[in-house]
Amino acid sequence: MDGSAIVNVLVQVTAAVFLAAPTAALAQNGYPSRAVKIVIPVPPGNNTEALLRVVAEKLALRWGKPVLVENKPGANQTLGAEAVAKAEPDGYTLLASLPGPIATARSLYSLLAYDPAEFVPVTVLATLVHLIVVNPRVPVTSVQELIAYAKANPDKLSYGSSGNGGVPHLATEMLKLDAGIRMVHVPYKGLAPAMADLLGGRIDLIFDNVTNTRSYIRDGRLRAIGVGSLKRIPEFPGVPAVAELFPGFEAIAWLCVVAPPKTPAEIAAKISMAMADTLKMPGVAARFEELSAQPVGSSPADTAAFLRKETERWRNVIVSAGIKPD
Repeated sequence: MDGSAIVNVLVQVTAAVFLAAPTAALAQNGYPSRAVKIVIPVPPGNNTEALLRVVAEKLALRWGKPVLVENKPGANQTLGAEAVAKAEPDGYTLLASLPGPIATARSLYSLLAYDPAEFVPVTVLATLVHLIVVNPRVPVTSVQELIAYAKANPDKLSYGSSGNGGVPHLATEMLKLDAGIRMVHVPYKGLAPAMADLLGGRIDLIFDNVTNTRSYIRDGRLRAIGVGSLKRIPEFPGVPAVAELFPGFEAIAWLCVVAPPKTPAEIAAKISMAMADTLKMPGVAARFEELSAQPVGSSPADTAAFLRKETERWRNVIVSAGIKPD
């Protein structure tokens, strides 16, 4: 090799090193060096937002840098996801997502301004169990009785949801598919008005999370007949899991943190480990329990596997039930 060839090789190697340097620096030298922003695509006051703010507060203390939570609702939660998808892939802008933007949107919408599969998985912060609750005037005390009643009275029962494509909607549609029953869907703009109509007897049932339903179950204004997790939950041990009747049935909400496309794996791993450690803190665990959330703290690899499973689960329901967005 002559002298000019050697120089050319050295130039190429040096250029490659300099191009890789920002990624290496991010991964190893003092991340975070400034404020980190976590976007959550829901309005203020949501239970999942409360969970995120607990984690953000502890992360700020751990890192010695502000960890800001930004609510960015809109377009069925896809507006916030789109903003993060277009952010710099440097670890300083993250998305705390519910199932909609990163697990169900791809099956619901023919056009999205981002590709959910391109987000870099960081961690699953928490899962939230859902329950089937009925108005006590409905003459059923179990999922089996609900199915029998629905088969004897097609389209007589009505169920509420937070809107097309949300977990309460998809979970009930999954039950309908498994059981071979027909019920009328009544979509609302959020769970609060749906719950008001359920309590008032204007609809018959809803698949909603424990936080929203526990007080009504305890005072007898609602009757819990099934749990969406694979196993019964300690808070309501007498309520069977739907999976006891339909093995593998699982309908849960969750809060998952992802980073913009092309974020370095080293950064995702560092954030994931910090969040997992935060979830183990006694104060954090206690607050999650108050909100009926189960802390998770998965690795990026496990998070990627979880998202694939959830995306496929809900895709099957959306396609089989012919669900369209609002």
